[in-house]
Amino acid sequence: MADMTSTLSGPRGPKPRKVLSRNNIMIYGSLIVVSLYYLLPLWVMVMTSLKGMPEIRMGNIFAPPVEITFEPWVKAWSEACTGLNCDGLSRGFWNSVRITVPSVVVSIAIASVNGYALANWRFRGADVFFTILIFGAFIPYQVMLYPIVILLREMGLYGSLTGLVIVHSVFGMPILTLLFRNYFTSLPEELFKAARVDGAGFWRIYFQIMLPMSLPIFVVAMILQVTGIWNDFLFGVIYTKPDLYPMTVQLNNIVNSVQGVKEYNVNMAATLLTGLVPLAIYFISGKLFVRGIAAGAVKG
Repeated sequence: MADMTSTLSGPRGPKPRKVLSRNNIMIYGSLIVVSLYYLLPLWVMVMTSLKGMPEIRMGNIFAPPVEITFEPWVKAWSEACTGLNCDGLSRGFWNSVRITVPSVVVSIAIASVNGYALANWRFRGADVFFTILIFGAFIPYQVMLYPIVILLREMGLYGSLTGLVIVHSVFGMPILTLLFRNYFTSLPEELFKAARVDGAGFWRIYFQIMLPMSLPIFVVAMILQVTGIWNDFLFGVIYTKPDLYPMTVQLNNIVNSVQGVKEYNVNMAATLLTGLVPLAIYFISGKLFVRGIAAGAVKG
């Protein structure tokens, strides 16, 4: 009797979805088109960097190389002329490392403490301080170029890597403070109050409670800073001198050189070499980046 009742009532459970439904076709079709749009230039760059100049002159930029050669990569790294020097991007790479590492460490360390103080310690003038920081995040960089030149000159740091590190650290402070402040605000307030009841002070709460829970937002801040500082051209060309130019400035000198034969394979290899560091960092820590964004990095 029970079997007859179940048979008459029909199948139960959710209705199976069609694999090739209209929505799926539109969604995946759009994703494929957008992916091809962004991957096609990368494909052209990689293929061109692996070809010799005779093959490039044949004109088919989309075809894979008939004979793969890594000579353009070697020349871009150690032989290409980036101005008066012809030692490739290697010198600029180490200059970029010396600029990026201290700038990222200093800006994140100070901004995390700022965000923690603004979120959990309501000191006098906190709202004014936070408003000034947010206002600073939206001031165009171009407005501040000449005043910063004067300041660095008076401090004796103009044309040095130390001066450029200070500039990057200061300009990264407002947006990073906003990110950390919003993230710390999203954490349970009971943890902070319980630590205060137990007698923990400012630094003990920061190092023993806040930092262990803040790995995602630190990764978000690191990716934003590394990407912004490593890819920077404007500050690098203004506040340093030729021997200390970062990698992006040297890349511009290679690509826009008007002397000799235009070596497109070397240009493409140099461009890929310049973008490898931020790309690698993003792929390595991409999951933590998404976690940090989802956990409150952009919440008000």
